[in-house]
Amino acid sequence: MSRELAAHAVILAGGRGTRFWPRSRTRTPKQLLNIVGRDTMLEQTAARLSPLFPPSRQWVVTNSEQAAAVRKQMPAVPASHILAEPVGRNTAAAIGLAAAHLLHAGLGKENDALMAVLPADHYIAKPRTYRKILRAALHVAHAAGSLVVLGIPPSRPETGFGYIEKGRGKAIDADGALVFSVRRFTEKPELALARKYVSSGNYYWNAGMFFWRVSTFLGNLEKFLPKTYEALMTLAGEIGTPRYARTLARIYPKLENISVDYAILEPATSRAAGSRIA
Repeated sequence: MSRELAAHAVILAGGRGTRFWPRSRTRTPKQLLNIVGRDTMLEQTAARLSPLFPPSRQWVVTNSEQAAAVRKQMPAVPASHILAEPVGRNTAAAIGLAAAHLLHAGLGKENDALMAVLPADHYIAKPRTYRKILRAALHVAHAAGSLVVLGIPPSRPETGFGYIEKGRGKAIDADGALVFSVRRFTEKPELALARKYVSSGNYYWNAGMFFWRVSTFLGNLEKFLPKTYEALMTLAGEIGTPRYARTLARIYPKLENISVDYAILEPATSRAAGSRIA
């Protein structure tokens, strides 16, 4: 950690909100509604993050149907930071799109930056404690090659969440937050297996919040999802030109439709291929 890297928040806000239908529709999904409190979930997310990430370092990945509403709800965020997917291609592609823009902005492989990848539709009851955990995660992610994921202690054997099994090594105290190595990820287990996970005390719910350097993410994307990496690097070369929208519409629908958990975190864990997951 010879020098500090700027940290950018990448907010994933492309969900369709099907669980909240009929109130949540394609153009007004859950993240654009005031489910809890007066502000929308997206507005609460942006405000909660602002002490760590000013609007100039917030990015939102959404879709073309919701982009206008996102811009309206986040007027302080530069318009160029609202990234609209022409079609949904899951979280690996969405995060890759944001990484391509950070790379184009001179914050990627050459100068590098930290990425905090966060959902737009979570309710956080204790924002100050949450920000303390984010600071610790960014501190760990500062090391080249580190992939960091937040885990939530499970309160019940839930089958709708992914699980993280912690490694056997000793926990590290990072600014008051305990950091464990990750042994493996498991997506949405059957109830009997979920009960075993919870009773063992070795598993956490996967919060879907990730932290890494731009260069670390792109390096893993190139290793485990090379076609998507190559396509996004082609797109990165068109950012800021009149060809960008046309190239995005041509390239994006062909990207692999896969989550970042399956595409990168699981193979990086199983192969231990130069990355450290905590």
